[in-house]
Amino acid sequence: QELEKLGLRDDVDLHVYEVPVEYQTVQRLIPALWKKHSPQLVVHVGVSGMATTVTLEKCGHNVGYKGLDNCRFCPGSQCCVEGGPECIDSIIDMETVCRRVSALGLDVTVTISKDAGRYLCDFTYYTSLYQSRGRSAFVHVPPLGKPYTAEQLGRALQAIIEEMLDVLEHSEDKINCQHEH
Repeated sequence: QELEKLGLRDDVDLHVYEVPVEYQTVQRLIPALWKKHSPQLVVHVGVSGMATTVTLEKCGHNVGYKGLDNCRFCPGSQCCVEGGPECIDSIIDMETVCRRVSALGLDVTVTISKDAGRYLCDFTYYTSLYQSRGRSAFVHVPPLGKPYTAEQLGRALQAIIEEMLDVLEHSEDKINCQHEH
């Protein structure tokens, strides 16, 4: 909500959605949002009670979902996409994003993780990565006030997303350049 108030740079259309903590809704909603907007990038943000930093998740996992969601449902297969790869990495170079955002001197610590937790955050991330062939990102944030304010988190997310877009645009320039030769 804070990011929606702050916005992003002028050439970016920002669409903010709240995704319910429900496996079946995620399986319907994420593909529908990709189809509706055909975005350059989708960045999911989830609150983790265990997080003490703003955490950039590198990958999503397909199997191991045993926890019941808010509708008391759990996928019988305990996976996101039957037959999908075990793990999908984001095409965003999270190390570069982390390094750049940390260098900005914001009063927020940014770290990297390879495990979004095998609950709805990881499930959503994998679903989006699968849908987008890796053009997704996931950021875990701590609960408000533990230790960051809404404004601190909003500014951190703003910086993170702008760096992600920059990294994505530069990596695509390299890919296009290599295809021309």
